[in-house]
Amino acid sequence: MSEILEVDLLAFEQGTREQRRAVVDGVRSSLATGFVYTRHDLSNDMLDTAYGMLQEFFQHPHEVKQSFVAPDSHGQTGYTGLLVETAASSDVPDWKEMLNWGISLPEGHPLRSRYPHRYGPQVLPEAAVPGITEVLNTFHRKVHDTQRRFLRIIAEGLGCHESFFDEMTTNGATLTRAIRYPAMQQAPGGGGAGHVWAGAHGDINLITALPRATAPGLQVLIDDQWVDAVAPDGQVIINTGMMLERLTNGVIPTGIHRVVAAPGYTGERYSVVQFAHPTPWTLLNPLSCCITPEHPQRFSGMVSADALDLVLYEINLVETARRVG
Repeated sequence: MSEILEVDLLAFEQGTREQRRAVVDGVRSSLATGFVYTRHDLSNDMLDTAYGMLQEFFQHPHEVKQSFVAPDSHGQTGYTGLLVETAASSDVPDWKEMLNWGISLPEGHPLRSRYPHRYGPQVLPEAAVPGITEVLNTFHRKVHDTQRRFLRIIAEGLGCHESFFDEMTTNGATLTRAIRYPAMQQAPGGGGAGHVWAGAHGDINLITALPRATAPGLQVLIDDQWVDAVAPDGQVIINTGMMLERLTNGVIPTGIHRVVAAPGYTGERYSVVQFAHPTPWTLLNPLSCCITPEHPQRFSGMVSADALDLVLYEINLVETARRVG
């Protein structure tokens, strides 16, 4: 498989049996690259409003943005500044700043009691951008619904019931992240053609949704070559993560990607992505349907929370254990 395919989530949900099967087959084929494009029903007005308010936030002075850092959250809510997150395979921090948010569960909920840094109060810049909290929470819910529905296609393609991921992702530790990649001339050394905003990496979660970005730059590793990934109008990029690779015994690989300034592009870049996570207590055991004599079991079981915590350390987000200064 050497290209990213386009599929139609709505055809899977509303089409004939043959149309559903075609979508499932297309997703299975495209996910050999770790990536697929899908048509969606997200509102353009919602996306425009969210991007506008996020741009307003990121253009505030540094000290204002720093006031929305959430201590000891490991980057799971609030603001994360430039040159902090670092690809696990790199010692060079990414040239990006971020705003992170998810859901907050009621006090006393067992998930919040056991995993307070995942489900505690969210830190959003309402004081800096009035009205942003409602907009970003709506964005989170809508994109999460799209991911939940898309996971049903993946489940059916694996031979599971289409609802296989539903319970796993109900109150999952799903994270939405807005990212600003500054103009490359502002980078240390002045940047230049091919400046790397974010180093090559795979995501830890099940799947990731990228509704759209304000500029090109996302590249996918396919057959040892970096390929530009730009979703057609009205489509969202879906890529696979390490947890899905573990669950499927490697049948669905992790999508390896990076963000690089396109030749001739000198401006900044904004994107908003969402990482679909299972609940932290989910046991990531390889599915029996993905284990055969030709494809023996590659992975042991691992608790989702432990897998995430390990990666948060590796990518330099644990505040008390920065491996890169």
